[in-house]
Amino acid sequence: MLLVGETPGDQEDKQGHPFVGPAGRVLNRALRDSGIVRSDVYLTNAVKHFKWSERGKRRIHERPNGTEIKACRPWLEDELRVVRPRLVVLLGAVAGESVFGSGYRVGDHKGHVEEASIGSWHGPVVATIHPSAVLRGPDAPARETAYAGLVADLITARQRALATPA
Repeated sequence: MLLVGETPGDQEDKQGHPFVGPAGRVLNRALRDSGIVRSDVYLTNAVKHFKWSERGKRRIHERPNGTEIKACRPWLEDELRVVRPRLVVLLGAVAGESVFGSGYRVGDHKGHVEEASIGSWHGPVVATIHPSAVLRGPDAPARETAYAGLVADLITARQRALATPA
């Protein structure tokens, strides 16, 4: 399985690896709770650079624009060509937009298995929220609901990946 996030966050930018910050901790827990071993999946981001603005001493993530998303797609295509996953999980709107175009909305596709062609790779794709959406929930019940949805979508992805021939 190959999981595509949106763009590196502050910690990812500093450490040079995807999903090592707060959203990565949520993803780690969701992977465990869905029966997926993190070391068995390939993690990447649709956009390869950290776009940010400064607020005090903090670097705050900014959403990449369409041009930046399109400019980074060749790297995603190359990763898919090399990794050849059985299934791709799109984590968030930017990941979805990088595959399906600018009109993509996670809510319209969340948890559904769809077919996609990304460069030379063709296969099943499952979309879900980005783990950071769990962290942004307005209160504990909203965060719990978002997390449960993320886990359910990852379970769907795991089941489909296991059913897809290598």
